[in-house]
Order: sequence, then C-alpha cells, then structure tokens
Amino acid sequence: MSSGHLSEIDSSVQSIRFLDGKARYPVLFLIASGVLWLLFGSLLALLASVKMHAPEFLGQWSFLTFGRVRPLHLNTMVYGWASMTGAGVALWLLSRTLRVAIPMRPYIIGVTVIWNIALFVGSIQILSGFTRGIEWLEFPVSTMIVIVWCILVIGIAAMLMLFYRNVKTLYVSVWYIIAAFLWLPLLGGVSSLPIFNSPTVQAGMNWWFAHNALGLWFTPIGLAAAYYFIPKVVGRPIYSYGLSLLGFWGLALFYNWNGFHHLIGSPLPTWFVTISIAASVMMIIPVVVVAVNHHMTVVGSFSAVKHSPTLRFVVFGAMSYTFVSLQGSLQALRSTNEVIHFTHFVVAHAHIGMYAFVTMMLFGSCYYILPRLTNWEWQSHKLIKAHFWLSAIGIILYTVPLQIGGVLQGLAMNNPDIPFMDTMNLTIPYLIARSVAGVLLTAGHLIFAYLVVRIVSKVGLRPEAPTIWKKTLKET
Repeated sequence: MSSGHLSEIDSSVQSIRFLDGKARYPVLFLIASGVLWLLFGSLLALLASVKMHAPEFLGQWSFLTFGRVRPLHLNTMVYGWASMTGAGVALWLLSRTLRVAIPMRPYIIGVTVIWNIALFVGSIQILSGFTRGIEWLEFPVSTMIVIVWCILVIGIAAMLMLFYRNVKTLYVSVWYIIAAFLWLPLLGGVSSLPIFNSPTVQAGMNWWFAHNALGLWFTPIGLAAAYYFIPKVVGRPIYSYGLSLLGFWGLALFYNWNGFHHLIGSPLPTWFVTISIAASVMMIIPVVVVAVNHHMTVVGSFSAVKHSPTLRFVVFGAMSYTFVSLQGSLQALRSTNEVIHFTHFVVAHAHIGMYAFVTMMLFGSCYYILPRLTNWEWQSHKLIKAHFWLSAIGIILYTVPLQIGGVLQGLAMNNPDIPFMDTMNLTIPYLIARSVAGVLLTAGHLIFAYLVVRIVSKVGLRPEAPTIWKKTLKET
C-alpha cells in the first residue's frame, strides 16, 4: 500500500474522530435521556399489563388506575425513549454520512433539558387525570407543543448539516432522516389545531396521527439506521441504489394515507376509508423493496449476524419491519378487520412496530454508536447476549400469544351465542403471557441501562478490542 494511500486513510480516521468528538455531548445526552424514559415506561408497562388480568392490583390509588398508567406508558415510550434516542441516532448518522459536525450543540442540549421537563410535567398531568383522551396524544396540547418545538429545533440543526455538508451525493439514510424531521413537526402541529372537536373528525385525526407518527417519524429513522449499519458491518455497499429510491418514495407516497382503515364502519365516508385501505395494501411495494435490498446486502455475510451485537439487533428489527408492514396491509382489509378490530391483536401489532422494529433498531444503533462517542468499549458480551435474547424472546412471547388470543377474541365477539364475559375470560391466559413477557423485556432494559451507564462513565478496565460475540470477528 502506497504512503499516499495510508496518509489518506489516516486523514479520514482523524476526520471521523473529530466528528464523533463534536457529536459526543448532544448525542449522549439524548440517548441517556431516552434510556431513563425507557426504564420508567417499562415499569408503567408492567403495571398496566398486570392490571389487564388483575385489575384490583394497586387499585386503591387513583393515579395508578389502568386508564392513567397505560396512556402514560405509551407516551413516555413514544416521546421519551423512542423519540429522544431516535433523534440522537439520527444526528449521529447525519454527521457521519454528511461529513459535517453537528451544529447548535449547546441549543440541542438545552432543548433536550426542556424536552425532559415537558415529559415530566406531562407525566404528572396524565397521572392527575388531565389528558386529551386521544391515543398517542394523551399529553395536553401545551405539553405536545413543547415536545414538537424541541424536535423542530433539532430538525433545524439537521437542515443546517444538510446545507453545510461535505459530500456531493446524499446517501439513502440522509433522505429518510431529513424527511422525518420535516414530517414530524407537521404532524404534531396539525394534530394540535383546535378544529378537531367533532368526535368523528377527532377519531380520524387520531388514527391519521398515530399511524403517520410511526410511519413518517420512527420508520424513516429506523430504516436510515438499517441502511447505514447493515452495509457498514458486513463491509459492502447497499445492494441497489434504484431499490433504495423506490422504497423511499413508496413510503412517502402511500403511508400518509394510512390509519383510516381503523375506522371501518364509522361515520366517515366509505370512499375515504377505502382510499386508506388501498394505500395500506400499496405499502407492500416499498416494504418488499426494502426487504430485498437489505437481504441481498447481507447475502454471503450471514456469519456477521451471529457475531456482531449491532447487526443482530438491526437485522431483527429489519425483519420485524417487513413482517409488521405486510401484516398491517393484511389487517387493513375489511374481511380481516371484521375479526381483529377491538381485540388484543391490534395491541400486539402495534408493539411489533414500535418494539420489534423501532426499539430493536435503536438498541443496535446504540451498540455501534456509544463506543465511538465515548472512546470506550462495552464491558460484557455476555450481558449484551442476555439483553438481546430477553428482548427477542420477550417481544415474541408478547405478540404471538396476544395475536392468537386476539383472533379468538374477535371470533367470539362476532358470535352472538357467546356471552361477552366468556369472551373476556378466554383472553386471560394470553394476558398473563403478556405480563410474563413484560418481565423479560424489563429485565433486558435494566441490563441495557446498566451497560450504558458503565460505558458512559468508563467503569472498569478498557477492553483491548471491540466487544463481539465471537473472538474471530472485529467490527469495523
């Protein structure tokens, strides 16, 4: 290898270290804040799950009733864990792919503090009974406006990075992240307008926002991570640039119509709901395209999935995205919706999207990013293994029984000869399985939080090499 080539490599390494140094504090603060809300949301999830089959549990305190605990769990996981960690991952990815330092770093840290305060105040409001009563939007409007404003400020930093970029060609991850920072403030702003007073209109806005928050905020960040980390760890370029384009524009075109299929049979015009059903089915195109692109990139390097902590989580998340999206297209159909609507099947489906896809993708991203921000390594590959298997087995145990129980529940509810209470009683074993799964997931989250604390505080001896599952592979 020539001295000139070695000099170029050394210059590139120094540039990357410089970018990671600039990204260290804002990204670490966002991720650390997200992990705190992950732990808080996990405890709320366990409590809400137990109350599904043991409603008298801690029933003497009004602020711990299911109607308050469950909405708070959802909102802290969505706007605390997933949004904060997602924003941190997105900024780091932009810095790496655009070869530019994160700007407005003090402002990002400042708005993260405000974001945490807003979540804390919103949590007290929900536990006190002050809520909008709209799923995914239970926080009062004032709290939601602050959260959206915080994301908007971080989005401005992302736009500045795009403007001052040091590359000519925009990698596919950049498209998804920039689009996400453009879409979320629009969604949050529209959902906060005082024009949704009619119950029918409000219901339509509710499902439009919930679906698009998942599909146009969390999904782009998750896919951006997959498009970056899969090629990075296996050491080869993404399989097809053309498929990347098709997948991105397919998501942008079809997903924004989704959500209204949850209102089949409602006072909404039939043609309006039908358009949403058609758009949901059309989502099969970008989903399959993304799946093929990722699969063909990994072909021939499946051993890396066995050994790399990052790739194990990311591939699990990518496969879950394909599954949950195809399942979503199927359940949008009227014939399917007739059985599973108003059942636990829909709850399990939502958790496949937000946990098996988004959360697992964020876990994988953190396992790659944090060693580079801290200049330290993870302390235990055994604990990382335990985290993965607790999370993977936990979410499978959560969703599979709940969807089986949901189908049985839907069939029973559609049978006029079966008393309603009998229908409820048949779901109890599946709800107990859900609580057991919640224990596994929470245990995994505690392990992850412990590992994050150790790597951020640099506890223990510094490992000599990257922490991997097999000694024969080193992550690059």
